[in-house]
Amino acid sequence: MARRHTTARSENERILLHWLDAVPNDRLAHLIRDVGRSLGQSLTVRLAEHDIPFGHWAFLRVLWNGDGLTQKELSDAIGVTEPTTYAAVKVLEERGYITRRHEEGNRRKLHVFLTEKGAALRDELVPLAIEVNRIAVKDISDEHLTIVREVMLKMIGNLADDNYG
Repeated sequence: MARRHTTARSENERILLHWLDAVPNDRLAHLIRDVGRSLGQSLTVRLAEHDIPFGHWAFLRVLWNGDGLTQKELSDAIGVTEPTTYAAVKVLEERGYITRRHEEGNRRKLHVFLTEKGAALRDELVPLAIEVNRIAVKDISDEHLTIVREVMLKMIGNLADDNYG
């Protein structure tokens, strides 16, 4: 376990040094991507201690907010391809976290539902994400966090308005 923590720390330190030393004024898109990578790396280490791959986190998170989605709806909610969703759903089903079944009257579409075991993971895993977020915003004022959220939401809005997007 200590090795995993060391690996995550060293990867995040490498990213930080890259920004401080090599490219302090590189494009904002790269900085945002690297913040996401650092957050993901920190969560990956924590999830691994529960034998949950980071790639399955998004599927569980969406299902905790409302299961019964079709695999297509699940793909769309996460923003991944249907083959990616199929592979993840298959593993999650094998581990007993979800079940797939047809809704009455519709034999064509399979819907994905959490099992009790899958629903119970929420109480174990969500605190890990909360911890990562708490660490990430440590020593950042509420005022600055509000500004960061407003700016990022504005950026998303601007890109949503883009004719090429």
